[in-house]
Amino acid sequence: MANALGFDPDSFLDLSQSLNPVAPDPIPIIARHMSALRRYPDTQRAHAALSESMEVDPARLLLTNGGAEAIALVAAEMGGSVTEPEFGLYPRGDGPLWRSNPHNPSGLLAGPGQVASVWDEAFYPLATGRWTRGDEGAIVVGSLTKLLACPGLRAGYVLADPEFVDRCRLLQPTWAVNSLATSALPEMLAAVNLQTWSAAVATLREELVGVLVSHNLVVRPSDANWVLVERRGLREQLAPHGILVRDCSSFGLRGVTRIAVPSCAGIEALDEALSLIDSRENIHLRTARPTSPYAGTERKGAP
Repeated sequence: MANALGFDPDSFLDLSQSLNPVAPDPIPIIARHMSALRRYPDTQRAHAALSESMEVDPARLLLTNGGAEAIALVAAEMGGSVTEPEFGLYPRGDGPLWRSNPHNPSGLLAGPGQVASVWDEAFYPLATGRWTRGDEGAIVVGSLTKLLACPGLRAGYVLADPEFVDRCRLLQPTWAVNSLATSALPEMLAAVNLQTWSAAVATLREELVGVLVSHNLVVRPSDANWVLVERRGLREQLAPHGILVRDCSSFGLRGVTRIAVPSCAGIEALDEALSLIDSRENIHLRTARPTSPYAGTERKGAP
């Protein structure tokens, strides 16, 4: 999108991908581990750091090349089904039920009585301040790159019974998780503070909603680090201002836009862009308003 509009991609405010807006900048940490590129990856330290952070048995955990690989491995092992709308990478068949929590796209957390065979908890830590809901017998897939705001690094996980994890490991390609990720993850995980981050995201979400409502946009309730807005064409209106949001037509939600919760600076940029859009719409309305109650209704020969 940035290339199509002539923007520097680094200057584009991407609110179509819902990353942690309060995570530390990953670049300085990753820069300290660049020498790992000279070695084949070894997941042992990263695996141990993740199991310690999540407080789970290491035998129940498999580190993956992003949440996408975690989903692919579990889907290949057991298949699955969904109740639409749901995230597009899940299997669509007759197998066990998959569900995102919080639900993507609605952003709402699952109720205590809701069950699934596979939970995608990529956004659960930011919504709750806890790593996992911990449903007994359920399989969990997750994405560390959402939590750590580094989607290009590619790190995720499968959390399940040891026997199922072993079966997924047999399906996983050798060296699936790259050496830069495996080297940097222990340091990145050491900086994680789920409760503080979750509270900060909730505060920023309230500020975002306040800005959107001030521009007469209808915002749906959300527990996640994004909100849904009922406004047709908002993606096309914001893109020329260097802001990218997610059109939800692919979820079957036409006229609905998903906006990630940004930092304070991002909220200010969004507010400014929406003000410019409002101003142009007001000018258009004034210039399009008829000067006479009969304007546009005249016909040839009418008095």
